[in-house]
Amino acid sequence: MKSSAIALAAALSAAATALPALAAPPSNFGAYAPKALYSQQVATSFYLPMRDGTKIAISLHRPAVNGKPVDTRLPVIWHHTLDIEKTGVRETGAAQSLTDLTRAGYVVAIVARRGNGASFGVRRGYEDFTEGFDAYEITEWLAAQPWSDGKIGMYGCSNTGEAVMHAMIARPPHLKAAFAGCFAWERYDGHTRGGIISQYGTGPTRTLEDDLKATPVQGDEDRTLLRQAAEEHQKSTNLLELMKSMPYRDSWSPLVMAKFWGEVSIGAYLSQLKASNVPLYIQGGWYDDFRTEGLIAQANLPDQARIVIGPWRHCLNNGFDLRAEQLRFFDHYLKGEATGIETDAPIHYFTIGAPKGQEWRSTDRWPRPDARNALFLDAGALKPKPATKTAATSVTVDYAPACPPDPVQPNWGPFAQPCHPAKASFVYSGPVLKADTEMTGSPLADLWISSTAPEQPVFAYLEDVAPDGSVTVVSEGRQRASLRKVVTAPWDTIGTPWRRAWTEDHHPLKAGEPVRVSFDMLAVSYVFKAGHRVRIAVSGAEPRERARVETSPPPTLTLHTGGDTPSSVILPVRSAP
Repeated sequence: MKSSAIALAAALSAAATALPALAAPPSNFGAYAPKALYSQQVATSFYLPMRDGTKIAISLHRPAVNGKPVDTRLPVIWHHTLDIEKTGVRETGAAQSLTDLTRAGYVVAIVARRGNGASFGVRRGYEDFTEGFDAYEITEWLAAQPWSDGKIGMYGCSNTGEAVMHAMIARPPHLKAAFAGCFAWERYDGHTRGGIISQYGTGPTRTLEDDLKATPVQGDEDRTLLRQAAEEHQKSTNLLELMKSMPYRDSWSPLVMAKFWGEVSIGAYLSQLKASNVPLYIQGGWYDDFRTEGLIAQANLPDQARIVIGPWRHCLNNGFDLRAEQLRFFDHYLKGEATGIETDAPIHYFTIGAPKGQEWRSTDRWPRPDARNALFLDAGALKPKPATKTAATSVTVDYAPACPPDPVQPNWGPFAQPCHPAKASFVYSGPVLKADTEMTGSPLADLWISSTAPEQPVFAYLEDVAPDGSVTVVSEGRQRASLRKVVTAPWDTIGTPWRRAWTEDHHPLKAGEPVRVSFDMLAVSYVFKAGHRVRIAVSGAEPRERARVETSPPPTLTLHTGGDTPSSVILPVRSAP
């Protein structure tokens, strides 16, 4: 079988990684279309008191006939979100809100988390124990209502996807299915990836005026109760300040009086998740910073989790009917219907640039990095063997890295995509490809660097350079060099290096002394076309950084190659189908 890596191997002697056989997704993947059972719904909203008296706002949507809710007991799907109007409308291809699942015979509840929307209370920090206990109470309350058949599902994406996972950790007995997208399996790794505060997850921090724009519950049309709730919200923890107060995984924050990373990290509760035995469907996207986190979650829950990853941004699903997949999943696990999902392979993914009609693939396990695919950085090129002599190249770190406007996020908001660091970066190119070359897996960077500063972030980019010189950033990784110590993780990291990043693991750099910094770039499934080049870029700053610590003058970053400092990358080149 001819390998798609041959063109690259001709110059670099790169081996192709053997993977499990690919299979096309089943015919009803993304095309499940159950008959609509109801054409009407009735909505009410109200407050539900929690165990401590905190009033939580709920918007309840029930199927209706002739303007009246049906008296049939039905399964319930609920969303633990920020406002009772936040119903999943970020989904493309499903412009109807989550509440339209009433058509398929579900009761839908939209619940504002405490400290958010019309709910009372104070947000201590996203998905803390308090919110997990709330999720337990709400799930069991929904199961006990006369219009509920006791089978409860949950939906969420982004912070609400993490809310779904924390509900699973709480293990309410009546939670029977969970659909969660774009979340961090381990909060420190997801939100301060590589020990560097990311461009997302540091909100919301809202003014009183902002909170007064939330949707009030019925009966509070004058917004008296909403104002009272909004005033309570002003005591909520500032999430950016919370992150800044916890530079290490074991940091204790005085803002929440806890080692908060451990409290809110899903991976820390792996045994509880397995014991819940709740079927889980994970949504990811190749343009989302949490895609590797989703794959790690699936790998650690192989008997209960499946994942779909498309060519999408955060919580979006352009060109794909995600609602059909949600119904295929919920109809099986909440209604007991045979939808085909029970026999599917657990991983469905889209390969960007694959031949038309062959983009969607399925597999039983995600490929692991293979050291046989190592390429070494040498004099601006990617080579199959390291140079025998050491070499060093230095640049001054650019604290004002510029990117062209992102067409989707022109203001460089939280979900904007990375761009090539044109200034103050190191660039290493492969030869012109003679054939299409697929990479599916997690690229790894294994770099030797030194800096004149004791704290030095390192960013690596996998790039596709077209014949006209245009550059597409396929993936990127980041690592704080002072937290470079790699250890064995307490869970499956799908072959990627993991750092404990405790306070005692902090080792500042000594000026001019090379250190080894190994980290993964985000998972990919991408075809580099014939005539293009594969390129690796390395930089000391990135436009999407939050809370960057700058020195004056900016430090000098040095990349070492060859000899005793053989900087390299492992690229997940795979065999052709």
